[in-house]
Amino acid sequence: MGGKDAVIVGYDAISPLGSDLDQQWQQALAGKSGIGPLTRFSLPENFPVHIAGQAPDIDGGGYPFLSARHQAAWTSPVFKYSMLSVARALQRSGIELSPDIALRTAVTYSSAIGGLDAILAADRRLQAENRLPLPYVNPNSCINMIGGKIAIQTGAKGPITSTISACATGLTSMIIGAMFLAQNRADVAICGAVDFALVEPIVAGFFTMNGVFNPPKGRENDPPEIASRPFSVDRRGFVISEGAGAVILTTRDFAEAHGLHYHAELAGWGMTSDAHHFVAPYFDTVRKCMLDAITDASLAPGDIAAVNAHAASTKVGDRVEHEALRAIFGSDLPPVSANKSLIGHAMGASSVIESIFALQGMRESVLLPTINYTADPDIDIDCVAEGKRFLEQEFVLKNSFGFGGCNACAVFKNVA
Repeated sequence: MGGKDAVIVGYDAISPLGSDLDQQWQQALAGKSGIGPLTRFSLPENFPVHIAGQAPDIDGGGYPFLSARHQAAWTSPVFKYSMLSVARALQRSGIELSPDIALRTAVTYSSAIGGLDAILAADRRLQAENRLPLPYVNPNSCINMIGGKIAIQTGAKGPITSTISACATGLTSMIIGAMFLAQNRADVAICGAVDFALVEPIVAGFFTMNGVFNPPKGRENDPPEIASRPFSVDRRGFVISEGAGAVILTTRDFAEAHGLHYHAELAGWGMTSDAHHFVAPYFDTVRKCMLDAITDASLAPGDIAAVNAHAASTKVGDRVEHEALRAIFGSDLPPVSANKSLIGHAMGASSVIESIFALQGMRESVLLPTINYTADPDIDIDCVAEGKRFLEQEFVLKNSFGFGGCNACAVFKNVA
């Protein structure tokens, strides 16, 4: 243990299970799904996707960035959701970002997709009405503007960067934040990710690349809640969802000097590139990423009590993740919880929301269930399919893998 180790002093999330973290947690414990009909936009005739995990609308609450005036300029939802998650995570942490602390506060909060919706809306207006884009359109579309707005919101003046690594973005943000702390470039890091990808061409594009959930013939009217099926024999792709999550890291020295409570630390991490295929995961580098995280935490595989899986519900992705886990843990593979069964796939935000669920589970000694599971004979796994399970967890491995072969894994340590 060192004084520059990254400890977790606060977090907050918004997901298809709700806007309040405690509400989301209770829904998740009960095995409730956040998946429902896709209503974010009017579905054109014969549009191939009809379900999604939609985040609840947010408004008011006394925050300036939720005012009608602010939202009129910053039209992409990535701004208000990211800023709300940060505001509430900082409140939970108890940190007051005074001018001297702000100078050493880093921002690594990012997004995989960002505000593309703003550019698309402006282009449609330009084509249909020959009206030029409004002045805020380009800033809305800049992914780094999410971190920039958070810095303006909080006053953070330390290192700032946008860590874009597809579906691994949220976890990568935490890793880069921890690196700033370890290098003594910051005492506090505002980490996390946001994505609102329910935009017509993005949703349709995931369908044409055969990634998004596609019901079998004759089962088009099955309930949306049963569509996301990680590790299941009848899995048929991921369900696109939305959300945001913020995690506040500090050095152990800073937390103790300021009387901040923490119950977990980022004990180790790994990052690898598949250098193999633009979307299909690669066994060797996925396995190495997990093993690097465990080794970086100075642990053996047997020390890991549970795994919070990436598990997007794709045929090849779930299979490769399972094979890599078996290669590391052998016959002693610990329970593997797949949160996307509950909330769908929130793109870059998924890994930070799932990390928050893992941290909350460590705190309460419980594993979230993997719902909609039907055993796959080729995937021998204990995925907590029977409902929530009480289990003390000192170390949890979190996996996240993204398009482009971006892999990020982390080990969280319970220090409560």
